[in-house]
Amino acid sequence: MDDSRAFPAAPRIDIVSDVVCPWCVIGYRQLEQALAAAGMAAEIHWHPFELNPSMPPEGQNMREHVMQKYGSTAEQSQASRERITALGAETGFRFAWDDETRMWNTFLAHQLIEWAVRFGAQHRVNLALFRAHFTEGRNVSDIGVLAEVAEECGLDPVAARAALEAGETARDVRSIQQFWASKGIEGVPAMIFDQRYLLTGAQGVQGYAAMLDRLTREPG
Repeated sequence: MDDSRAFPAAPRIDIVSDVVCPWCVIGYRQLEQALAAAGMAAEIHWHPFELNPSMPPEGQNMREHVMQKYGSTAEQSQASRERITALGAETGFRFAWDDETRMWNTFLAHQLIEWAVRFGAQHRVNLALFRAHFTEGRNVSDIGVLAEVAEECGLDPVAARAALEAGETARDVRSIQQFWASKGIEGVPAMIFDQRYLLTGAQGVQGYAAMLDRLTREPG
């Protein structure tokens, strides 16, 4: 979906997500496939959620993090990775896990996404951060990496770095997080269709197709 195009009749879809959440990118790619199959475009708005707000700057090994947070065994963790990798492949997204893959704090990443709104590049930057983390194994909590991602998305990396260092959008991100928390959003992905219907978790192509069909039959 091109940020520069306008689709007045397209449904608005608000997506509360985190760029280190594998189910968020899977859910989005499934939604994208459902939209393509229906011949529809959508007005996508991304909203910040931090899976690990207390994660230290050095991050944590992904496997250790999952085992510690969810109480899973190494075998269960590996099985989960294999399932996620297969689902990603079905949507054309590549997960490149290895033993050094780390989980990061994403507050700065969300600040970059919010900063990109003013340039009409929020969607582009959010998707680029999914790829940077899951496919390229980059540290999405590092300002230098975030400036590089901004540049890759056609934005000024110097301005991006300055905005992040100054915390220009930090207050906005916190405010948006608090808003969605007040609406009962406790996990991601959470997708709100036309500000009326909520779907949580990755619903699969058919699940999103059913919702799009509902929107078509029940115009707001």
